[in-house]
Amino acid sequence: MVLITGGSGSGKSAYAEKAAVLLGQEGTLYYLATMQVYDDEGRKKIERHQRLRAGKGFQTIEQPHNLSEAIDKMKAGKKTILLECMSNLAANEMFSSGVCKKPEEVAGKVCEEVALLKEKAENLLIVTNNVFEDGILYDASTKGYLEALGRINEKLAGIADIVTEVVVGIPVPVKGKPIIGGE
Repeated sequence: MVLITGGSGSGKSAYAEKAAVLLGQEGTLYYLATMQVYDDEGRKKIERHQRLRAGKGFQTIEQPHNLSEAIDKMKAGKKTILLECMSNLAANEMFSSGVCKKPEEVAGKVCEEVALLKEKAENLLIVTNNVFEDGILYDASTKGYLEALGRINEKLAGIADIVTEVVVGIPVPVKGKPIIGGE
């Protein structure tokens, strides 16, 4: 299991895709897309990611929440799964029911479902965002989201074999050796 983190626009998605393709040379390569589209900006972001993945052999599964349901959509056999991205998944789980769920409830559910994915995959790569460095004060629901994502990131980093932070396109090892670069 590989956890890839970094700030917005850091190059983590491009890095994650290259690493997934390298690791997934045998078996099926899945891309679990968690972003929900609400506006033109979201649509453009999805189109950009689709262009980045084009021709790389990914089978895309749109799974904005209830991650465990994606398992039923996958073929048996060796698989490499790229989950893009944890911050969207956490937000969807927290807010999509119309009621703001508690951070510990969201973190527990997401981590349980990631554990199920990890059992089914030869390789599991997860992209997440580092959202705790801006120093901005937020409203209660956003603070709850940040707490949930922080709990998730901490738990995933603990069980991951490799944790890599991508900074301005450069993979920086946090735990283990990055799949690509970082020497």
